[in-house]
Amino acid sequence: MFKQSRLKSILFNKCPRCHQGQFFVSNNPYQLKVFDKMNARCSHCGESFEREVGFYYGAMYVSYGLAVAIGVGLFLLMVVLLSMDVLAYLIVYTISIILLSPLLFRKARLVWINLFVGFRPNFSSKK
Repeated sequence: MFKQSRLKSILFNKCPRCHQGQFFVSNNPYQLKVFDKMNARCSHCGESFEREVGFYYGAMYVSYGLAVAIGVGLFLLMVVLLSMDVLAYLIVYTISIILLSPLLFRKARLVWINLFVGFRPNFSSKK
């Protein structure tokens, strides 16, 4: 079941079509020189990762949603459960979002393309 899940593509930097090729050039989001570099095509099935101009603008909404989810979770943990000061929460949240930015950028793009490209294990667009 996990083999055909979109979650596999999102978590493991895989092609959304075949779940074999790499979506980003490097698996490490903290290699800051190449953290945003995507492969043009899947090395396994040939699926194009370069959609029309502006396709990945929608990933900003996903990134925003992920940042809000982190903020709400952190708020519930720190302020509600642990009764910490709101200023401490704001400092921890700000540092967390700055440190997680490369990871959020990548996950948002992977989520966004997985909304539009479905899993087909035998697909091949290579010519």
